[in-house]
Amino acid sequence: MRAPGGPLTSGLLLILLAACGGQPETPMPRDQAAVVNEPPAAGTDTAGQPETLPGNPPPTEPARIEQRLTLAAVGDMMIGTDYPEDRLPADPAGFLAEVTPVLAAADLAVGNLEGVLADGGEPAKACKNPRACYLFRSPTAYADHYRNAGFDLISVANNHARDFGEDGRSSSMAALDGVGIRHSGRKGEFASFEHAGLDIAFLAFAVTRNSNLVHDYPLAESTIRDFAAAHDLVIVSFHGGAEGAGSERLPFAEEEYYGEPRGDVVRFARSAVDAGADLVVGHGPHVIRAAERYRERLIAYSLGNFATHWGISVSGDKGIAPILEVTLDGEGRFLSGRVVSTMQVRPHGPAIDPEQRALSRLRELSLNDFGDPGLVFHDDGRIEAVPRRYLKPHPPEAPIPGDELIKAAP
Repeated sequence: MRAPGGPLTSGLLLILLAACGGQPETPMPRDQAAVVNEPPAAGTDTAGQPETLPGNPPPTEPARIEQRLTLAAVGDMMIGTDYPEDRLPADPAGFLAEVTPVLAAADLAVGNLEGVLADGGEPAKACKNPRACYLFRSPTAYADHYRNAGFDLISVANNHARDFGEDGRSSSMAALDGVGIRHSGRKGEFASFEHAGLDIAFLAFAVTRNSNLVHDYPLAESTIRDFAAAHDLVIVSFHGGAEGAGSERLPFAEEEYYGEPRGDVVRFARSAVDAGADLVVGHGPHVIRAAERYRERLIAYSLGNFATHWGISVSGDKGIAPILEVTLDGEGRFLSGRVVSTMQVRPHGPAIDPEQRALSRLRELSLNDFGDPGLVFHDDGRIEAVPRRYLKPHPPEAPIPGDELIKAAP
């Protein structure tokens, strides 16, 4: 213990005398004082940053493989046209009401917009028979109905996206922009965005003029590869293949429809995955086609007609369609999925199908076309990823990819 009057007492006296004889202290601003006087939070240093102590490593972001992203994907949509005469639904705001809970529950919902969103304008091609006119134009206000149903991403790459020329497609894009829906489809136009800490790209392809082309395979591959290098996840949508009844089976070859080249969709989709795509969803045939798990990624070759109010046949298989729910990890691997079967009964919008015909058809086609699609379609709609014992190579001379889950047949 120090004796009274020792060095400590003398030091205190000197400090007090200096304080009394100096200049008045400049008051500290109130907001600065609040910051300086506030003690650091527990577990942080004096700068408020997390402490780095032995046994207490700095926090890190979760590994991407531990992250989860759910998507809901559907096929063709055209909820009414006002050309050449008014064939709009009586209740356009309610047209997608029954399926909205499913779409809105996903992190991202994606679909294909057949036709244009435009208020007026002249068609780019002649309508020879007004009673059977396949030119589709919905009011720009209909963009709100897609947004309210839960859609986040929409393809404008298809054979009806230019029904009213590029001006019509520009109008569609502007209407979607106005409600916050991202889009892709016009040549060189893609969507890039961040969601839940993941950098995501949405790339849409078709077989029609001034679009990102399905059948320009080298360009499609290089484009996808570039986006994959700069993004965590790449979602690819394509509009290709033959149309209508009889086109349900995959031919594993180049397809045509009324003389128009429609691409080899298996070649396109698999090369997209090889280039870095994490989910590939197709549409265009207006019927359901098979699905497969390829290199741990899901490919759905056609999701059929989902919501088409008029002008597109909904008889038979053309009137059923799946909502394909998909869960991916942060590196794009398919983890699980679910099929919600829907049906169209005009003049109403899509409805949940209690008979689950879309599920049955998707399962049947996947088994018939691939034998072993790497997927199990359960009766309750769940899709389970299972080891794939055999991959049917395409083209036949193509090498089997280096996937440890895939073994070539003898």
